[in-house]
Amino acid sequence: MTVLKSTIVVAALALAGCSTTLSSWTESLPKIPPPSFGWLFGKSNKPGPLPALNAKVTPQVNWQVNVGKAAPGLAPAITPSAIYAAASDGTLVRIDAATGRQVWRINVGQKLSAGPGADDAHVVVGTDKGDVLAYDADGKPAWTARVSSEVIAPPRVSDGVVVVFSGDGRIYGLLAPDGKTKWVHQRGNPALTIRNTAGGTTSRGGVFAGTAGGHLLALDVTTGNVGWDATVASPKGATELERIADVTSLPFVDERQVCAVAYQGRVACFDIIRGDLLWSRDLSSLAGLAGDERNLYVTDDKGSVHALDKTSGASVWKQDALTERRIGGPQLVGNFVGVVDVEGYLHLLARSDGAYVGRLATDGRPPTAQPAVLAGSSLWLSDAGTLYSVTAR
Repeated sequence: MTVLKSTIVVAALALAGCSTTLSSWTESLPKIPPPSFGWLFGKSNKPGPLPALNAKVTPQVNWQVNVGKAAPGLAPAITPSAIYAAASDGTLVRIDAATGRQVWRINVGQKLSAGPGADDAHVVVGTDKGDVLAYDADGKPAWTARVSSEVIAPPRVSDGVVVVFSGDGRIYGLLAPDGKTKWVHQRGNPALTIRNTAGGTTSRGGVFAGTAGGHLLALDVTTGNVGWDATVASPKGATELERIADVTSLPFVDERQVCAVAYQGRVACFDIIRGDLLWSRDLSSLAGLAGDERNLYVTDDKGSVHALDKTSGASVWKQDALTERRIGGPQLVGNFVGVVDVEGYLHLLARSDGAYVGRLATDGRPPTAQPAVLAGSSLWLSDAGTLYSVTAR
């Protein structure tokens, strides 16, 4: 499926109250690039003013690296030995995690739509033509493969398999040594969906990925077999727009449970082994969720940040000071919860009560994806092409 014409998208977004790229019913209409990750909330292109702040903590940039202009689908990959990042023009870089020093930089010779994904031996990127390009840890070409449509989310490399997410809803398992297809998971998509550039998460031999229509899948990495298929949210309403209930962000995975959140749906946590529902509550989000040992943290589609008890889903706190700032998904930054807004400001909230305690200006541009955690720091790539490692003390 391709993306709706601009005039239809504008009308649809006005009805849906969200600023994101939609898919349509035909293959003949032109593709429209997805918006930056931060521009998910509100109807105006201009964010509201910065809220008043009585700073209690000062976030600091550990290091920053210029990678190149990027877009949703491009996000840094973290391995025990390196960080990899990519730009839309085909740039692929390896960076030392501790110092931010560039180890190597290459250009793959094609424009990139997604990636990278990596383990200690491989780094993998994808294109909008469905090409999957793999390199070794020294940046030397390893293999190329092709999937059925554009690669829309960072691949995941785990247990000798490269997991690739294509725009037609298929999930591929490619053999990491040579790129040969080992398995393909295919499911039907609703008529109208929100573009999902997050993909999935690998953990404990499984691939956990949200789908259009509000499902959360657990697939075996090595075989592609479905371990379980759970419902996060069920589509409701009379129109296709009202019935969008897609999971568009990464699930949160810990030792016991897997949690996900759907747009126009709910947040739900499931037993990691059996897929049994542990708890759920109504909450709509496009941006995503994160968690620690006690709470889940969720950015809802109005721009409020919620803390929910991880065992029951009960509300712990809600912070709505940033609702006009078009914030993205939350992430842990040291002892705080951080969100990055559409103008590149990192905002810090206290984990205990959600108090607004600090912020940091960056390059003025939103992140391409929900930030990642790196040794107590937060890591993200702005759509202007700056890779940041930030901590807070």
